[in-house]
Amino acid sequence: MLERWFEKGLWASRLVILLAVIFSIFAAFALFLIGSADLYHVVIATYKYFFMGIHPENFHADVVAEIIGAVDLYLIAVVLLIFGFGIYELFISDIDVAKGTGGDKVLYVSSLDELKDKIAKVIVMVLVVSFFQRVLHTDYKGSLEMLYFAISITALSLGLYFLHKGGKH
Repeated sequence: MLERWFEKGLWASRLVILLAVIFSIFAAFALFLIGSADLYHVVIATYKYFFMGIHPENFHADVVAEIIGAVDLYLIAVVLLIFGFGIYELFISDIDVAKGTGGDKVLYVSSLDELKDKIAKVIVMVLVVSFFQRVLHTDYKGSLEMLYFAISITALSLGLYFLHKGGKH
């Protein structure tokens, strides 16, 4: 009887996962809002550039950097959504509403390894986007720095290749 009571409590303790699910979803919403606000500022600046004659210095590079930054925030938000949905399905219950709507293909996770694989792929994409955002604000002073840049792009490309090599792509 004590064993059964203990096991029941042990099984119920998995519900603490709901905290991680709820807060990762809230964090994803926050990042979506921040990224959208950044893009809103880009749209306003673009409007001023074309229709009000305000031409700030480095406008093009700043706009591209802002857009890449917003994409970076969106990708991190997607990581949080995948994490939240994945651990919910692994530890709590399947999401019945998603079945048959196409959502089960994107966010469905059948094992912890699959969840880690999905998150790792999105994190690599976040790193690629962040890398290119930093590249936009770098002034190259010589051919050696350009060589380092080319090597780093090659390393990122190889990493992406090896991530997808074992998959169903």
